[in-house]
Amino acid sequence: MALTDSSKNKNYRKKLLPLVLAAVTSFGMSASVFAQEATPAEPTQITWDLTEIYASDQQWEKAYEAVQKEIADLENLRGTLKKSAKSMATAMEKIASVQKEAVRVYVYTSLKHDTDQRDEANQAMFAKANTIFTKFGEATSWISPEILAIGGKKVERFIKKEPRLKPYDYYLRSTVKSADHLLDEDGETLLASASAVLGSPNEIYELLVNADVKWPEVELSSGDKVTLNQAGYARYRSAPNREDRKLVFDTFWQTWYDYRDSIGKILSTEVQSNIFTTKARKYDSVLQRELEQENLPEEVYRTLVSEVNNALPVLHRYFKLRGEILGIEQMRYYDIYPPLVTLNDKFGVEESKAITLEVLKPLGEEYYEHLKTAVNSDWSHVYPQPGKRSGAYMNGSVYDVHPYVLLNHNDDYNSLSTYAHEFGHAVHSQLANENQPYLKASYSTFTAEIASIINEILLEEYLIERAETKEEKLFYLGQALESVRGTFFRQTMFAEFELKIHETAEAGEPLTGANLNEIYGDLLKKYHGHDEGVLLIDDVYASEWAYIPHFYYNFYVFQYATSMSGAAWFAEKLLAGDEQTRDAFIDVLKAGGSDDAYKILKKAGLDMATPDPYRATARRMEDIMNRIEALL
Repeated sequence: MALTDSSKNKNYRKKLLPLVLAAVTSFGMSASVFAQEATPAEPTQITWDLTEIYASDQQWEKAYEAVQKEIADLENLRGTLKKSAKSMATAMEKIASVQKEAVRVYVYTSLKHDTDQRDEANQAMFAKANTIFTKFGEATSWISPEILAIGGKKVERFIKKEPRLKPYDYYLRSTVKSADHLLDEDGETLLASASAVLGSPNEIYELLVNADVKWPEVELSSGDKVTLNQAGYARYRSAPNREDRKLVFDTFWQTWYDYRDSIGKILSTEVQSNIFTTKARKYDSVLQRELEQENLPEEVYRTLVSEVNNALPVLHRYFKLRGEILGIEQMRYYDIYPPLVTLNDKFGVEESKAITLEVLKPLGEEYYEHLKTAVNSDWSHVYPQPGKRSGAYMNGSVYDVHPYVLLNHNDDYNSLSTYAHEFGHAVHSQLANENQPYLKASYSTFTAEIASIINEILLEEYLIERAETKEEKLFYLGQALESVRGTFFRQTMFAEFELKIHETAEAGEPLTGANLNEIYGDLLKKYHGHDEGVLLIDDVYASEWAYIPHFYYNFYVFQYATSMSGAAWFAEKLLAGDEQTRDAFIDVLKAGGSDDAYKILKKAGLDMATPDPYRATARRMEDIMNRIEALL
């Protein structure tokens, strides 16, 4: 899977206040900020049913107006939290109810907008809904200071005395725990008001790359002239002709290199915004602040980076093996993407559904029944169409309806893998929403991607086992290798880059397009074995950092690598028939956001601060290569 937006996800429920609106409400690893182009010979579109959220746009308009008033009325609750346990419960129930409706209003417009981003009516509704969360944050900025003024001991007495506070105990305790990093009422109001400004670098970046960058046209060896925008690069970087690939890489990365100063300034501003918030909230570093939002030990991040660096010889072995299979004596960066073997099999939506259902039976009857409901319902928008958002995601934020899944199904293997991935998220949301109250149902990305990547691994093993020819088996083994490379190694390289640029700025050193290129280029060469002659990196390719939108998502990408590792750890045991681990995995899904994600996984036997899960991922990659070499 390509990184998903993948997606930028902020948790709407778990952190009640202040709530900052994210650009995208998705968990899928495939989503992107770039608009989707229509494909030739488009099939009849399969669409989702949004009437289950609101019956019509008119009903949405009424709900929008109503929630605006309800947000304004929240001011009346000020000062009531301390009166009694009953009074606190009444206030918390009202606030959660308003937040739930605000999310519902937003999600309806978000889903409509993503099906056709050119539609002016959709744009207008989406823009209106985007203002809700700034107003909500401002209207409720007093709550955390008020809880802190009550004090931890009194809050605990209230929780024990009033059963209605049970759904809010995790939030209340987390707020008390964060006392050292919360401001007074005026300070919280000011930060809530500044959220739109502090989030502007990402918006400026998207506007620049989507509207202002002039994408070049090149002529391939076939005589075809193609435009190398993001979609063109993604399509032609794996061209079978090596000279075509070199042309694509040289041209595409030169374009980003030409904009390095402008984009460097945007990214530097993003980093400075993060540092500003970090200092305002009295954290030692941006990394500490971001990890503490989910109560993750810093050891998780640093152990990941350390273990992946230790495992680089495994990655380098893969590059050498790839070169042998492709018949390339000296591998270069543009030789990464061509498949080891070409497979022309088609996987339509119905076949993707049938295979996914079969593949995931080992997860048990309860999981299977939820999956069957999800794939057989009108919860998906399936095919590409003009103006549609690219990639894929699952949006499970409308608590009392059901998840929605956006796909761009092209009837190929990647579409099948994406299908299994996104419906893993959907089942996760179903199980969490069924087993947790509203504020405890929304789960962290830290657990979310494990729930979907494990589906990819089970799919890979299913297809490898059932492959009828050597070439078919090599194809699926190669795809499995690419999954580990792209998710475990590549995302950790991004995570290491993100850590380095924040530490550079925190040390008072400037960030410019030139030194961003230098920092990223050094990492690119280290990870790909440039100095050892494993895979050579041309200097212009160091501008790749400018292409990655996830550097505006604040220490987000590392969770893809940890999730791959957690999924590999679970899958290793599941494939060995360990039913106890299977049940523990289902319990992780049911837990939603009822506790810290790290603790939820640790309860299931998985400690993400230890080397175990990362070494399980390296073992998986070694095992796949062993199988390939045995075939060859």
